[in-house]
Amino acid sequence: MENNNILSLLEGYTLDNADDIAETIAADFRKRRIEKNLTRDQVAEKSEVAVSNIVRFEQKGLISLKNLISLAMALGYTSEIKNIFSQPKYSTMEELQQIRRNMNKKKAHRICGEGTR
Repeated sequence: MENNNILSLLEGYTLDNADDIAETIAADFRKRRIEKNLTRDQVAEKSEVAVSNIVRFEQKGLISLKNLISLAMALGYTSEIKNIFSQPKYSTMEELQQIRRNMNKKKAHRICGEGTR
């Protein structure tokens, strides 16, 4: 029984990739659009994004950043899309320390040996 619980937890855990994330965002967008009882045509008019781009986004997760921003704004998600990179993220104390050291820098510099193959 305990083995089944562990396996069910592992099944739900997969490494994300860009395509999976895009499809999830597109599915969530479609849910929010339908919840607001908006047709694709209505969203297109409100966002100034072509209906064909909305269809492609909902079906395949493909959209330009500018159009994604326009769709988010049309559905009332301006602050969420605007703040996507507003807070630093870190997994380790070393990353946090690096973030703190680099907070006021204007550009990144290559570390010797980094980026070479």
